[in-house]
Amino acid sequence: MDAHPTDLGQVRDMLVDRLGRRGLLRAAAAVTAAGAAAPVLAAGHAEAAVPAGRIHYPREVLQPGSGPIHGQHYLSSLPEQVRWGYVPSVGSDPVLRIRSGQTVTVDSVSHEGLLEDQGRDPRAWFGRQGVPASQVLHDAVAIARDYRRTERDFDLDGPHVVTGPVYVEGAEPGDVLKVEPLSLMPRVPYGVISSRHGKGALARQSDGSAAAGITMAEVMPPVATDGRATGDPARYGNVSVLTRLRRGTGGAVNGVLPLGSSGEVAFPVNPHMGMMGVAFAEAESPTAPALNSIPPTLGGGNIDIRLLGSGSAFYLPVFAEGALFYTGDPHLAMANGEVALTAVEGSLRTTFRLTVCKPGSGDAPSVAFRYPFGETEQAWLPIGLSDPDGAQGGGQGSDLDVAMRRAVVNALDFLEADLGMDRAVAYAYLSAAADFAVSQVVDRTVGVHGVIAKSHFTGRS
Repeated sequence: MDAHPTDLGQVRDMLVDRLGRRGLLRAAAAVTAAGAAAPVLAAGHAEAAVPAGRIHYPREVLQPGSGPIHGQHYLSSLPEQVRWGYVPSVGSDPVLRIRSGQTVTVDSVSHEGLLEDQGRDPRAWFGRQGVPASQVLHDAVAIARDYRRTERDFDLDGPHVVTGPVYVEGAEPGDVLKVEPLSLMPRVPYGVISSRHGKGALARQSDGSAAAGITMAEVMPPVATDGRATGDPARYGNVSVLTRLRRGTGGAVNGVLPLGSSGEVAFPVNPHMGMMGVAFAEAESPTAPALNSIPPTLGGGNIDIRLLGSGSAFYLPVFAEGALFYTGDPHLAMANGEVALTAVEGSLRTTFRLTVCKPGSGDAPSVAFRYPFGETEQAWLPIGLSDPDGAQGGGQGSDLDVAMRRAVVNALDFLEADLGMDRAVAYAYLSAAADFAVSQVVDRTVGVHGVIAKSHFTGRS
């Protein structure tokens, strides 16, 4: 077979060759000759041991189905298994069915290199950045060329390639879905950081003005390069910077960017999925504003919290039968705030454990039955969003003060209901000992998360 498949059928055939036809049908959604995805409930293949350390950097490019797959189920990102720019609604058909507590390995695909302002041809775009064709993912090529589920509108649609949804047996509205990223492996040795006009902390506004607090000279990318009036995304003047991964001393992996004409800056890589969510909104159209992939909601989605990597847990209130979990927006590294618009966007192979938590079971924080909530090995992460109902409310609120207040209220509710603190004492504690960080300021609905150290509570009875 051609080392670089040129059509969707070849990508599908390659998956069959590597997983076996029964393995593909059991581990991922069965893809018919007509291009329809059939949901499957199966035991899946035996779960491979997840190596200690959880974050791994394979020396090979992880093309669809190749290399280590740690989960009991495998879900690829063929065009029939993704939504580009939109998330599933509560009535969406699943592409995979699993039992509560089982694991699924998802080959997520970054949108960078696929988008219209980059030419919608990842081989050509990455080739111009010096990336060999052998390091461009076959599923990324297939999505950019063959995606037909919805018509793309670069100015209105979200950018994200959203994989799923996954139906989790036993999940019902009123439950919580516990999402645990167990292993995260970069599929390619590079990522992309992009800044686009109209987005980011220093964006130019849609009416052409500078945002409050900055001047036109301080807008990024520079105003002189803004070609949005042309209607041609390739002429918008957006900036995308390739970021290569490089192993350092002791096997650590860094992202590397140029520093001036001859130097470079290196920073640690910390993979996480920017988007983890469950179906939240009801919509008749797959491109309804309430399903846009950009703003996070009460169902999670584009939550963009850098701490939700390996060893973490993300708790989501369930709004649909089966929860209908989806994921996307893979990040190789991200700083709090994500100010330029994107993090280091790079495709990841992530293995999740998905577990249903019932009311009264004690398996999930009480706040999580009504609002997303995070947890790491070291801390609890109460979350606040500026507009958690998103476009369903008829607009989009992006006030960081609102997000901050909600994060504090959710922190107080958690400390009082789950840890037994007096509310006034908890309020004082948060002021003295808990950090609150800006998750992101670029997703229309902005976010803040608290960090409550578990070590502070080791003496509780």
